[in-house]
Amino acid sequence: MKISIIIPAHNEAEAIAQCLASVQIAIDQLPSTFTASVLVVLDSCTDDTLRIVQAAGVDYLCCYYQCVGQVRDMGIRYAIANGATWLACTDADSTVPMDWLVQQMEHLDQQKTDMICGVVSIDNWGHLSSQTQQAYITHYQDKMGHRHVHGANLSFSKEAYLAIGGFAALACHEDVDLVNRFEAQCYTITWSNRVRVSTSSRLQARAKEGFGAFLANLEKVSWS
Repeated sequence: MKISIIIPAHNEAEAIAQCLASVQIAIDQLPSTFTASVLVVLDSCTDDTLRIVQAAGVDYLCCYYQCVGQVRDMGIRYAIANGATWLACTDADSTVPMDWLVQQMEHLDQQKTDMICGVVSIDNWGHLSSQTQQAYITHYQDKMGHRHVHGANLSFSKEAYLAIGGFAALACHEDVDLVNRFEAQCYTITWSNRVRVSTSSRLQARAKEGFGAFLANLEKVSWS
């Protein structure tokens, strides 16, 4: 099996080196029967993200969509054209544990699945109120069979992705839209808390209705 890890990036110079390092460690844990590669899709970057990606020696594409749905789809279709059969998505402000890919492959070995929806952990609660932390913990289902969708921790087969038409050109909630279409077409989805990533708790969201915006809204409510 050939795995491709797709990472969209818009001005992520502060975070992407750590992300790429964690992904490489996860790749190194795979048995030799698997091959894996990383592809960063840089969207309208004006900082040092490109230089950092080049220094890391990973493959990359550049675009100017300012639309995460188009960015993800561009990267995934490029990876598929280059032989990828399993696509794993994360984000440039996230890090993955060393067993991130191994856990995905174990799910595939245990049962036929077309998609894996993983969970996220918050990397740092220090700048957020205790009320926000408690509200998040109360809301979040960190268990098998959860129903959370994160573009930072989403993986799927080439065949299913192409059959449902891929990520839509949406500036936000492109991940939820993709999962909804997988479900509508009766593809098998594994909702796993064994597959997890650590994601940024920054409140300055790249997508105005993304995860950072969700945390910012919790913080706003906690102080109201």
